[in-house]
Amino acid sequence: EDRIVNGGLILDKKQRIVIVEGEEVRLTATEYKILLLFMEHPGQVFSAEQIYENVWEEEANFTVENTVMVHIRHIREKIEIDTKKPRYIKVVWGIGYKIERYAE
Repeated sequence: EDRIVNGGLILDKKQRIVIVEGEEVRLTATEYKILLLFMEHPGQVFSAEQIYENVWEEEANFTVENTVMVHIRHIREKIEIDTKKPRYIKVVWGIGYKIERYAE
């Protein structure tokens, strides 16, 4: 399947684009990889270390949490209607991040 749909969020793997509520959103390559990881595993919680190791493909160290957090914030600014009440990317306090699962 070339398209992953989660609510109003569509990730097209063939074209490498993201569409939010019908509007194309531009993500950096790293932001795209993080969102792809989440979209392929809706509802699964990932620690900052797991995200880093999956996306950057290198071993995580103690400094990765801030790096991942900044990228998550940028993704949220682009895909969330209200960044104060995110609909898609959620923080699971003390554990990590996940994307909510929505029906198509």
